[in-house]
Amino acid sequence: MQSIAAKEAKTHFGELIDKAQREPVSIEKYGRPVAVIMSSEEYRQIKLERLRARLAIGEVQLDRGEGIDGRTFFKELREGKL
Repeated sequence: MQSIAAKEAKTHFGELIDKAQREPVSIEKYGRPVAVIMSSEEYRQIKLERLRARLAIGEVQLDRGEGIDGRTFFKELREGKL
């Protein structure tokens, strides 16, 4: 993953967006990473993988009789508890 300074990201925002289409780019402020810019497609894939992992956990729980109702599941998913 490439890293660039926040000031450079601001100055060359168009180039930053182009780079992010190829790979995630870390933005640093005072030498510390503060953000990551990535393509919307890569972000969508990450979200999809996370959902699939959560569903797999839920299937195992249901098989063991430990399931929760759908309303609780989606509430906890939105809150980041799952």
